[in-house]
Amino acid sequence: MLARLLRPKHVASAHCDLPCGVYDPAQARIEAESVKAIMEKYAANEDPVFRTRALIIKEQRAELVKHHLWVLWTDYFKPPHLEKYPQLHQLFWDATKLAGAAGGKGTVDPAQGEELLAKIDEIAKIFWETKAA
Repeated sequence: MLARLLRPKHVASAHCDLPCGVYDPAQARIEAESVKAIMEKYAANEDPVFRTRALIIKEQRAELVKHHLWVLWTDYFKPPHLEKYPQLHQLFWDATKLAGAAGGKGTVDPAQGEELLAKIDEIAKIFWETKAA
């Protein structure tokens, strides 16, 4: 009897966790631009204290890139998106690896930063196509 009284009368579903429309790959891109810029500044400066600070900040920004990408991947994109864009999984895998230890955090090569930005741009293109649909 208690279970029957507590059972929901209506089933509801929602597109996202909180207010719709708060997702944007620009957040990941801005942090990735920061990672690349820090790599360039690191290469142009020989001061060991500056370089240490640059590495610390670069790694913090790379973590933020991963965070923003994973929010998009786990909260925004849904199975129908993956059906229409089967390359999404690989794009997110590649981008987060570039931002992580295999890339943005493990190197100071600006070319890796540029590669990360290119992956984020591919994700953003798909994101905006899904938002327009």
